[in-house]
Amino acid sequence: MPLNDNARGALIMTAAMAGFTCNDAAMKLAFENVPVAQGIFARGVMSGVLILLLAWRTGALGYRPTRRGTVVIALRSACELGSTITFLQALAVMPLATASSVLQFVPLAVTMVAALLFREPVGWRRWSAIAVGFVGVMVMIRPGGEAFDTNILYPLGTVAFITVRDMLTRSLDPDTPSVFASVVTIVAVTIFAGALMPAQGTVGLDQATAIVILVASTIILVGYILSITAMRVGDISAVSPFRYTGLLWAMLLGYFVFDEVPDGPTFIGAGLVVAAGLYTLWRETLVGRGHPAASASTRPFSASDGGA
Repeated sequence: MPLNDNARGALIMTAAMAGFTCNDAAMKLAFENVPVAQGIFARGVMSGVLILLLAWRTGALGYRPTRRGTVVIALRSACELGSTITFLQALAVMPLATASSVLQFVPLAVTMVAALLFREPVGWRRWSAIAVGFVGVMVMIRPGGEAFDTNILYPLGTVAFITVRDMLTRSLDPDTPSVFASVVTIVAVTIFAGALMPAQGTVGLDQATAIVILVASTIILVGYILSITAMRVGDISAVSPFRYTGLLWAMLLGYFVFDEVPDGPTFIGAGLVVAAGLYTLWRETLVGRGHPAASASTRPFSASDGGA
């Protein structure tokens, strides 16, 4: 029986999230042998070659932004840099599922900031969902308690950087190619990571670690291509919820690859955040608006799907 467009889009999005999470897991493995800055730099070089080839094939390298567009792209790249460093640092020091769980708050944060800054209409039901999602985050991080881990500030920082990045994305000139913005971002992140390497120190890359980083570099680009395809194949309201399958992939990979089992509060908090996000998406579908997260990936380095 042939699949309809929404079913195909859902399957493609699920595959995209699997790719993103496999990238996270691969980088987490690499950080067992190399410092974070060196890992970011190595992945940036490898990803940069691939994205430059894509930009060359699509003609994006010939794009010349306006002065205003240059400022917006520069600020957006700075936010992408912050999100990449904080999230990969989180992967290096905390369980994969925990870092990914906190990241699920991004769509709610984008909705909240869009309402406050852009005066986009958000009713009490969606404000309630945002509040529930915030409670879920608090359950996971347990501020003030003995179980509080300061490393949780890394993924929280990622949420803040991605939220600002997505607000800046709305200000990009309409003719800005997605691939061009991605090239600028990857180059900026790679250069900064290279500058940071002497402070963290470097180690010789063994063959296994180099292969792991190469796999991560390839998979993350494949993930973005799949996520773009998914949003173009099916309806946003049908496809977007499957972004949350990334959390399931994170828990599975965390368990089978790193022997990590999330504790009770992490399960409860993640459940609240995901439920709030799905409810918000449903409400926005009812009022005829696209979900903010549907126009920009919640993944760091570098999010460029759907024109973001």
